[in-house]
Amino acid sequence: MPATRGVYAWYFRDVPPGVPTDGCYTRDGLTLLYLGISPKNAQSSQNLRKRVAYHYKGNAEGSTLRLTLGALLAPVSDFPLRRVGSGKRMTFTHLGEQWLDDWLERNALVCWTEHPEPWLHEQELLAAHSVPLNIQDNRRHPFCVALSAMRQEAKRQAREAPIAQEGNQQRRMK
Repeated sequence: MPATRGVYAWYFRDVPPGVPTDGCYTRDGLTLLYLGISPKNAQSSQNLRKRVAYHYKGNAEGSTLRLTLGALLAPVSDFPLRRVGSGKRMTFTHLGEQWLDDWLERNALVCWTEHPEPWLHEQELLAAHSVPLNIQDNRRHPFCVALSAMRQEAKRQAREAPIAQEGNQQRRMK
């Protein structure tokens, strides 16, 4: 993946439970569920390689896609969103983020196109495609309100739960 500006699209083999796919683009058994851009504006140093890598191997605190997928998959993974460290950050803990890494490796494929100013086209891309995992600038999608509420509920529960004590657990990096 290039370290340039552009647009990326996430396709999935398995769709997380409850995600509607009506109107979603599908090809070869894969369903388009999320679109992103990098960077968000001309001043950002972000690029496609950094952003997509963070979605794949980062954590829910820095990736809205991981937060969404982790919240949707929590009943399957048994790793709810938790406060970690000092209690200010929220992730699915080392083990939960690792579970999500493995799930993404089995189920997700990403394609991209380079573009010098992707932020100029994000809203028209979202308007042209049914992408139920996008929230920002995607209020027209019928799943947006339910997904947003699900994420807020996951955060509320994480704030009410004790801070996760991860001890010496380390996330396995491949």
